[in-house]
Amino acid sequence: MITTLINHKDKPKRSDKTLQAIQRVGQAVNLAVARFVTVGEAIADENHELKEEMNVACIEAKRAGETIAQLTDVASLYHPESDSHITIFTDKTGIVKAARLLLSSVTKVLVLADRIVIKQIITSRNKVIATMEQLEKVSTFQEFVQIFSQFGNEMVEFAHLTGDRQNDLKDEKKKARMAASRAVLEKCTMMLLTASKTCLRHPDCESARINKDGVFHQMRLALEQVIEIVTDSRANGETELASISIYSGIKVFKNKVEGLRENLYFMSKENLSTMLEVILEHTEDFTDSAYTSHEHREHILELSKQAKMELEQLLSVWMQAQNQKTKDLMEDLELAILKMCQCMNELKRELHSAATSLAADLLKYHTDHMVLKALKITGVEGNLEAIAEYTCKLAEQKEQLVEMCRLLRHVSGTEPLEITCIHAEDTFQVTGPQIISAAETLALHPSSKIAKENLEVFCEAWESQLSDMSTLLREINDVFEGRRGEKRVYLSLPRPGKHNTNLKALKPVKLDTEEQAKIAKLGLELHLLTCEVDSETEKWEDQENRLVQHVQGMSSMAYSMYLFTRGEGLLKTTQDLFHQAEIFATEGTKLASAFHGVSDQLHDDGKRLLLLESEKLVPMCQQLQITARTSAQGKSATFTKVDACIQRTRNVMTLLCQLLPLCCRLLRKNRLGNTCLKPAPPWKENRAQTSTNARGTERTEMLGLKSLENHVTNKTILEQGITALKM
Repeated sequence: MITTLINHKDKPKRSDKTLQAIQRVGQAVNLAVARFVTVGEAIADENHELKEEMNVACIEAKRAGETIAQLTDVASLYHPESDSHITIFTDKTGIVKAARLLLSSVTKVLVLADRIVIKQIITSRNKVIATMEQLEKVSTFQEFVQIFSQFGNEMVEFAHLTGDRQNDLKDEKKKARMAASRAVLEKCTMMLLTASKTCLRHPDCESARINKDGVFHQMRLALEQVIEIVTDSRANGETELASISIYSGIKVFKNKVEGLRENLYFMSKENLSTMLEVILEHTEDFTDSAYTSHEHREHILELSKQAKMELEQLLSVWMQAQNQKTKDLMEDLELAILKMCQCMNELKRELHSAATSLAADLLKYHTDHMVLKALKITGVEGNLEAIAEYTCKLAEQKEQLVEMCRLLRHVSGTEPLEITCIHAEDTFQVTGPQIISAAETLALHPSSKIAKENLEVFCEAWESQLSDMSTLLREINDVFEGRRGEKRVYLSLPRPGKHNTNLKALKPVKLDTEEQAKIAKLGLELHLLTCEVDSETEKWEDQENRLVQHVQGMSSMAYSMYLFTRGEGLLKTTQDLFHQAEIFATEGTKLASAFHGVSDQLHDDGKRLLLLESEKLVPMCQQLQITARTSAQGKSATFTKVDACIQRTRNVMTLLCQLLPLCCRLLRKNRLGNTCLKPAPPWKENRAQTSTNARGTERTEMLGLKSLENHVTNKTILEQGITALKM
């Protein structure tokens, strides 16, 4: 709204409609600021250490909002000009100054609010740490139960705060790291319970003590990583490790090589040679691995050798072209660039095949969990010799899975997926020894129900991680095959009690195989539509365009809903799907406003056409929102609701497939779209872009969460104020 006011062109003739529109915008800005300030003042009252700073920022924002309202109060223009009333038309600099003051003060409020949130998370973490120290020292069951109850409440609070923070993070790497840390805390909460109970029941058992200490150590590391992410700091001044993914190296290397077309002097040949050396050093992780097949190893070595030869040829032609830019030399350089890039693509393809085929084979081989079953049986029997035999097999399995994670990390395709691979590797490294110590404890105390339960919990964590690896493998393949575009995945699933209080009482359920089969066709249609929408958005040169970003976000949500129809992806339960559908509908309504903004750039005919088509979005999204919010009791009603949500989402996506090309065509026709479409250079391959990690999603069931009413209420009001300002 502020941008609209500042960019408003002062025309000699002003229609009543224009004057009314300007006045409405000014009043809307002032009203939004007033609401925003109310929230800021409430936050200030609850946080005395920042109260003075917050109140000053709120006063500035309020004054700026009132100034904007006064300058846009153009009602006096209906009267004679002698009125001498100062308006946006007579004082354009005034509206600019007021806008700057408003944005500055709002930023101050947001920064102060952010500091408060960070302080809340740190305080919550400190409470959890203090209670954990008490849990480590307890000596009786009664004392343990009492303190663990307090610990559970504190973990619920910490999970809520960090979950909200995760959804607010813009950096996808940080979001993935936060998701990994919270996943560790989720699993370790149950492990801590059973491991502590086992240690209390068998206080003299060394393996039980080792098992418990391992869980506490894991939780402390995860808590510390959360604080590092929140405060944007590293322990002991450590710097964040750079990506070692071969994919990342190849991508940067190819960009440098292709950059020679534009500039022959922007880097030295030594730098280019060093980059290739680093990539080929990393390929040794594949060729040196005992689990890489002989065929893959030979192909990788051949392609590495070929890459060196192609680089030598490229460097030779490059040096000649620097000295003499003839047509023949430039054609030779173009050929050398193409051959170099083609070689790197083939190497990337071979590495991907080696890593994913190994992963698929290992996951298939270990899907029956025979070693875990054997450990449970021999533990109950108290057979220490058999336990020793199967722990060796589990250790071997762990090494295989760890090696698999390392190789997958190289071909993950995106930094969030790379972080997920690291998290999986750490999980196998830690959980393997914990299963062994839990099995040894059971073998020493075969009649202990608590020891048996403890082993079950650790085995379930192992099985759960194997299941997650199957999903991760599919996501890596999706990235490689270009089924997922480079777009921001919408991760902010609404939390219970925050967006719809009626959903609290509903029990989340999963669709069975028969129900998934029924909606599979509908899901496939939705998938095809997301691909078509992604294709249309990629044609826009300005990827930061508000309209394009809205569409990309909605396409990503629709893709998640498609994965739900396959029993995969981020949305685990029907409740997750309904939450996602509601947010999808909200974004669709905002998108309609974005299309209206574009229509203002068009002439009358184009404007009417785009408005006519885009206005269809609003009722469609309203219908979807109503469907998502409608209560459904029973299996049949729930399935009907799922079917309806996906159908209505499909209808919206179908409309977007029509609106996007229409919008771009009208802009081009209006002589504003000369840079709208960007033709791809003929020498460049149609590279598939990579998607961000969707494994960092907020899970509403995490740690048995209960809504923190005060925090959620304040944060919701603040979000509404921010949204109003953005509008």
